[in-house]
Amino acid sequence: MERKTFFVDVILPLAVEGTFTYRVPFELNDELSIGKRVIVQFGKKRIYTALIYKIHQNAPTKYSVKYILSVLDKTPIIFGAQFKMWEWMAYYYYCHLGDIMNAALPHSFKLESETKIILNPGFNQQFDTLNDKEYLVAEALTIRNVLTLTEVSKIIEQLKVFNVVKSLIDKGVVILEEEITVKYKPKTETFIQLSPVFKDEQQLKTLFDNLEKRAEKQFKLLLKHIQLAQKQQDMFFPVAKKTLLKDGEYGAAVLDSMIKKEIFEVFKSEVSRLKDYDKPLIETLTLTESQQQAYLEIKESFLNKEVVLLHGVTSSGKTEIYAKLIDEVVKSGKQVLYLLPEIALTTQMISRLIKFFGNDIGVYHSKFSDNERAEIWYSVLNKENFSQQQKNFKIILGARSALFLPYTNLGLIIVDEEHEVSYKQHHPAPFYNARDCAIYMGHLYGCKTLLGSATPSIETFYNCESGKYGKVNLFKRFNNLQLPEFNVVDLKDLYKKKAMRSFFSPVLLEQIESCLTHREQVILFQNRRGFALWMECQNCHHIPGCKNCDVTLTYHKKSNLLKCHYCGYAIEIPQKCPACTSNKTILKSYGTERIEDELGIFFPKAKIGRLDYDSTRGKNSFQEIINDFEENRIQILVGTQMVSKGLDFDNVGLVGILNADNMLHFPDFRSHERAYQLISQVSGRTGRKTQRGKVIIQAYDAKNFTINCIIQNDYKAFYGFTINDRSKFFYPPFCRLIHISLKHRNLDTLNKAAAKLSDNLRLQLPKRILGPEYPHVSKIRNEFIKNILVKAEKAITIKKIRDILTIEIDNIKKQDAFKAVKIIVDVDPI
Repeated sequence: MERKTFFVDVILPLAVEGTFTYRVPFELNDELSIGKRVIVQFGKKRIYTALIYKIHQNAPTKYSVKYILSVLDKTPIIFGAQFKMWEWMAYYYYCHLGDIMNAALPHSFKLESETKIILNPGFNQQFDTLNDKEYLVAEALTIRNVLTLTEVSKIIEQLKVFNVVKSLIDKGVVILEEEITVKYKPKTETFIQLSPVFKDEQQLKTLFDNLEKRAEKQFKLLLKHIQLAQKQQDMFFPVAKKTLLKDGEYGAAVLDSMIKKEIFEVFKSEVSRLKDYDKPLIETLTLTESQQQAYLEIKESFLNKEVVLLHGVTSSGKTEIYAKLIDEVVKSGKQVLYLLPEIALTTQMISRLIKFFGNDIGVYHSKFSDNERAEIWYSVLNKENFSQQQKNFKIILGARSALFLPYTNLGLIIVDEEHEVSYKQHHPAPFYNARDCAIYMGHLYGCKTLLGSATPSIETFYNCESGKYGKVNLFKRFNNLQLPEFNVVDLKDLYKKKAMRSFFSPVLLEQIESCLTHREQVILFQNRRGFALWMECQNCHHIPGCKNCDVTLTYHKKSNLLKCHYCGYAIEIPQKCPACTSNKTILKSYGTERIEDELGIFFPKAKIGRLDYDSTRGKNSFQEIINDFEENRIQILVGTQMVSKGLDFDNVGLVGILNADNMLHFPDFRSHERAYQLISQVSGRTGRKTQRGKVIIQAYDAKNFTINCIIQNDYKAFYGFTINDRSKFFYPPFCRLIHISLKHRNLDTLNKAAAKLSDNLRLQLPKRILGPEYPHVSKIRNEFIKNILVKAEKAITIKKIRDILTIEIDNIKKQDAFKAVKIIVDVDPI
């Protein structure tokens, strides 16, 4: 019977265009399926894990193809809906399928290193079947154990070595090291089981009698084992060895003796790395009248709309509504994806939801280990051929990477805090927005998407007002708790009167003192980290800057260094001004570290903590700070925007915004929207349980319209003002923004490339090209930067825009002078 010759198009985890075709060895024909991983050689020396994208019998005519080396999976790990999602993301966000693969798959699923070969443990050392070059390689392996392809090339004195290596693989002499060092390893545990021989009652009685008389410790250990096994209604149920010996009352020697006597049997079994929830579940979820009304309105909206916004003020009980909807979907046999903008929020949210759903909830984000992420991936696949010990999660709670899990039966997507900029991926590619991808994903799966926020993004609210999305309001706080009381402090007036004490107004210090007296906690918000934003010479006004970036260095007191927040460059504090040798320097402005330091002067007995990028570098440092604040081990928490991320605290009596102007007057068309969201969200952290909280906003522009809307809790007025501005100046949601960034080490080359690209684009999209222009920070890591902004009408299809960009960017890259210019395209920048 003639065997068919198959070819596969594969996706490689590389930022390269398109897919790559490989031939399939006949012996692997039966193992082929779209979505399985295969090992392939790419280039002369590299081995990669690739994904089968298409299977066909069309041999390439313009080049000879290599063979795939092996198939890694028994069943696919990616399915049709995921590939459709990848295709859309690659097309819309102007990136490669390889970029999506890198973002989607857990790192342990990808093998990408210089190929190494080792002797096959099953090789019988019969070298007489080898030719001269194969013999040299095999002999070297008996001495060196491991060889790279580069080393093989030197041994046999030829550049092309893969034919020799492939022949050695075919003859069973060598194997690729990657094939036996699979990164994902299931966790196993030792279990102890009562020998089946004691199912005979007489045998069991004899055993008890003998042990009770002659071996008291063994008798007690047997009783303990039976007691633990009986929790599963079966005395022969396996018990984990560590559980059996947990309290240390009986040593391993006692157990070993019983195993030798064949009383117990011992074996290893695969177990989950993920912890079980073993407390009783709350079976009945009761909603308040306003929550029930919102829940019914969401259900009604879902009849006509695929996407619905739940616009609920902070502390209105949106989570309980989510839980009610999740419960319905899970009971119908479908999966739920619950997205949160920050990894840190998952811990608080899981503690709320797990009380209702127990072990049905899985958490997925980048802080998990590779093996944990792989295990959750397999659990979502829910395939019969995986281990019986594998969990079967019906609800996935996670940050943006949770989008990529291989859902097979998705019934609902919830995007909480949908306005958050953290949903946008900034580095590396793909530069996707998880909220927008979730909406498209809901369309692919035919499921509903619920967006939730107290301060919706302007684009989302516009889609509601235009009838594209449904909208449900929830403006009553839980238990009818009042919104916080606001007090706006005019810094300009206080500085004139010289009434300010350091960076704190008298009323703010007074309210902090009052909270501490009443054992309430305080949150102070300053959206700048570090001690001082810069150090300046009082004589010549020289300010130390980064040698790699076009920014001033920020002073960090804890390390006593001036640091760059872009590249990490740091220097010690200069004793004299490097420009004029003066020793008179002054610290200008302030960040969270300086606020924390000076608070200690005003409140020496208070326990003060800081929540920012510098204080949360450790794996669990964020959660440790949050736990300390929740348990009142921290009384005053100073933080950047991290403190605004939907966290729920019981005892916060006061929130202080130290400088609202930094957010309001930032050079960005979204600055007022961001300021409204940040100040409103951080204000919502106070007065969330039993009494009304207080918020003090310090600002020079105290009568600003945005601040007034925050105080009045008038999002509709703020939206009306902002949408008029957006319409007038043609910004989203009235256009599609595409940000093009060009980078090069030579400024002249960069300027010429940017000018050429912008001129060419203007011919295609007249009046819709801004720039090229230098950004606020025009050099990072020794690369100069110039930006071009495309403002395209929504009527122009993304296909037309992509085609124009592809042609013009390719034209630039084809020119020898501009080959080294990096061109980065960011669709829908935030």
